[in-house]
Amino acid sequence: MTQRPLTTIGFDADDTLWQNERFYRLTELQFTDLLIDHADSDHISARLLEAEKRNLRHYGFGIKGFTLSMIETAIEITEGEVPATVIAQILDIGRDLLAHPVETLPHVRQTLEALSGNYLLVLITKGDLFDQERKLAQSGLGDLFDAIEIVSDKNASTYRRIFSKVGDGPERAMMIGNSLKSDIVPALAAGSYGVFVPHELTWSFEHVEEPTEAPRFRKIGHLGELYRVIEALS
Repeated sequence: MTQRPLTTIGFDADDTLWQNERFYRLTELQFTDLLIDHADSDHISARLLEAEKRNLRHYGFGIKGFTLSMIETAIEITEGEVPATVIAQILDIGRDLLAHPVETLPHVRQTLEALSGNYLLVLITKGDLFDQERKLAQSGLGDLFDAIEIVSDKNASTYRRIFSKVGDGPERAMMIGNSLKSDIVPALAAGSYGVFVPHELTWSFEHVEEPTEAPRFRKIGHLGELYRVIEALS
């Protein structure tokens, strides 16, 4: 009997299934407004990005690390003279970010429902455990997945481990996501298919060149086009 070329499909969460970066951008605007008397907004944003990149190895991805990076940036921008009231406001906007509503993106539920039962579906997301669990619960999508994996980072070994544990190995798996750096390139390196679904807002840290020469790379405009890609593999 001929083996099915695809048995397992992984989905990223933030900005693939639901809105996320939009809320970070709004929070960043609030943050720059707090410090606008000390520097222009572009400079503040650039310093914040530097702090975020520097702190990833300490705090990982997610809102808590972002909040700590905002505090660190405020201290740097004001040369250690940031008022306690501003620190308190930064903590407030960080907490607000942890409570933002979950807005699923177009075609998400229909696509997952169409695939569920025919393929093993696994949610593979990185970031703060509490925040990711909250968003998944509020999305109402949890029952459509066969497995949930919240990881500290995404690389080729991550996908090999997950697709071997949940499915039939990375060669018979596909990863769907909006981040080339986290979702697509490492999945391709693991031997899986990688389907890039661009989002209008993507954190600059996640930008890399599209691996257009990779034979297992695909790109779609939205999740409603995914089933067509999967059918073409049969």
